[in-house]
Amino acid sequence: MPTESPPWLHVHPEVASALASGRPVVALESTVITHGLPEPVNLELARRLEGEVRAAGAVPATVAVIDGRVCLGVTTDQLERLALSRKLMKVSRRDLGAAVAQHATGGTTVAATMIAAHAGGIRVFATGGIGGVHRGQAGDVSADLPELARTPVIVVCAGAKAILDLPRTLEWLETAGVPVVGWGTDEFPAFFTRSSGLRLSARVDNAVEAAELIRAQWTLGLRSGVLICVPCPEDVAVPAEAVEPVLRTALQQAEAQGVRGKDVTPFLLARLAELTGGETLRANLALLRNNARVAAELARTFA
Repeated sequence: MPTESPPWLHVHPEVASALASGRPVVALESTVITHGLPEPVNLELARRLEGEVRAAGAVPATVAVIDGRVCLGVTTDQLERLALSRKLMKVSRRDLGAAVAQHATGGTTVAATMIAAHAGGIRVFATGGIGGVHRGQAGDVSADLPELARTPVIVVCAGAKAILDLPRTLEWLETAGVPVVGWGTDEFPAFFTRSSGLRLSARVDNAVEAAELIRAQWTLGLRSGVLICVPCPEDVAVPAEAVEPVLRTALQQAEAQGVRGKDVTPFLLARLAELTGGETLRANLALLRNNARVAAELARTFA
């Protein structure tokens, strides 16, 4: 991992101090704030995630682009701006250069957050669900997947978003050599749903086991990211049989309305929340908080 941040990365003083002294730091993405959740839930969640990381003994570093500055850690005012501003940019790897050159402000996806975290020397990153291979014949593949193949950051997630083609997503990750590790589970979690029926090749039951696996992976020179997949908390998880019918409806609506590309995921997540009476939203919020706690535990183990 880099020992000195590149000049294009603006590191919050608290984060810089933690990194310099070897204290645990957890990166957090910001598209969940700018594009993933409605107001005021997004701001409440952003604050809760940082609080969960702190309560678990680590320093949070929310990643975003603010006025063309790639920020590793944001201020309270900047967090509010991300949550309450309209029409902010959704920034992935492809968009980073444009966002900087055009002095834009936006939320970073899993891919862009991994880039910033790695550049700043942060090993552990918590998110909700990664992107993946989309359903249907179009073959759309999220930029999150190739980023996982090239950038050595631990990504703590609840699997891939349930709106995706999960078998093809797992196959893509296998081909790219990305370890997909179950946290206390032998199955790939399906975001709102605890299991998908898809078996994983590796399982860990605590942070020490996870750290040993990851260190072995990287010591061998296999410098991809590592997915640590944590099932959604059982008390709020939504059964797969409840998600699939409404997901089919939401997919039909997206097709009818011509929703494409990066707009598909936020559209489907919003429609699922409406069609399930808020059940998927409650699961989403709970799994995000849970993932932040697990990521902080992992960061402490590495520190």
